[in-house]
Amino acid sequence: MTATEILAQLVSFPVLGGQSNLPILHWIEQYLTDHGVAYTLVPNETGDKACLHCRIGPATDGGVILSGHMDVVPTEGQPWDTDPFELIPKGDRLYARGSCDMKGFVACCLAAVPMFQAAELARPVYFAFSYDEEIGCIAGDIMAEAVRDHYAERPLGAIIGEPTMLQPMVGQKGIMVYTTVVTGSQGHSSRIMEEVDAVHEAAHLIVWLEEKMKALLAAGHTDDRFYPNHTSIHVGRIRGGTAFNIIANECRFDWDYRTIPQDDAAELFSDFEAFCREREALRRQVYPDFSIEHIPMHPPVPPLDTAEEEPIVELVKSISGNATTGTVAFAAEAGQFSNAGFPSVICGPGDIAQAHRANEFVAVEQLAGCMRMLERLAGDLS
Repeated sequence: MTATEILAQLVSFPVLGGQSNLPILHWIEQYLTDHGVAYTLVPNETGDKACLHCRIGPATDGGVILSGHMDVVPTEGQPWDTDPFELIPKGDRLYARGSCDMKGFVACCLAAVPMFQAAELARPVYFAFSYDEEIGCIAGDIMAEAVRDHYAERPLGAIIGEPTMLQPMVGQKGIMVYTTVVTGSQGHSSRIMEEVDAVHEAAHLIVWLEEKMKALLAAGHTDDRFYPNHTSIHVGRIRGGTAFNIIANECRFDWDYRTIPQDDAAELFSDFEAFCREREALRRQVYPDFSIEHIPMHPPVPPLDTAEEEPIVELVKSISGNATTGTVAFAAEAGQFSNAGFPSVICGPGDIAQAHRANEFVAVEQLAGCMRMLERLAGDLS
């Protein structure tokens, strides 16, 4: 099967982040079985999701991991011109949800199986396909650690096939998302000085977050490889209160931070926590049950900062035909593979500008370019 034919199969599975990925997983399992490739599943606790990894080639050091995810983002509310879960060719583009992000890369990997098998590899290729990437890289650590712990040999590094127009990317920002819940008292709005209004208190916290971002920037915490070139802290949604004349007893706001590699995400959150505890101590003098709680939406996604001199970087430059490296602002599993001991580069077909939007597409030439990259990889490992 060609990459396009496989992609048509993969996009037909409307597996969203957070949903069971077993339908698309079973298709990939059958494909690998048909080609005589042994694989290992890494299921979640309930058994309705699983990562998959496998090795093609000998159990020797110096192989390369090809990493992708099987889930996609929703299409609800988007004005699609075609069925988002059917691959529609139009000119030199292939339209479907996930065609760009990132089933195009997974399709290329699978299409390359016969080529890898025929290449008589001296060093192996590994596939590492995960679930729930689109809701916070939930299985990234699980996938990377499973590969690390399963194989006795040591791979050279990992290529995470997110859409970069086949340009090697050696850095990504980290991300974390929280819901902060502020619980105050309740009463008539005329008693604002005798009560603790949760909306007012949430406003103090939101201003602190904005000022923290500005302080990091003023202190020179910048990295010009990224745009924007600093850690961003953003509050995207807030809800609280019941009426204009009632003291709000609860307020919630959703916020995220996207850290450049030099900034310590744990330290940033610790500083915020310290301010929250100060506000609690102060406002409990008025209302003893006042509280501030932070609910993580997913585990932290670490940043990536792969050194230019890493052998995996030179390899990806060579096989991609692109000697210029860069960075991405979006989250990916690359930092998780790096933390597991695999120096990583993000490099895959498609343009991230097409991801997560209506009429998502991947260019036919991008898939062809990815296949050429994998052919060169096979040659390098042979």
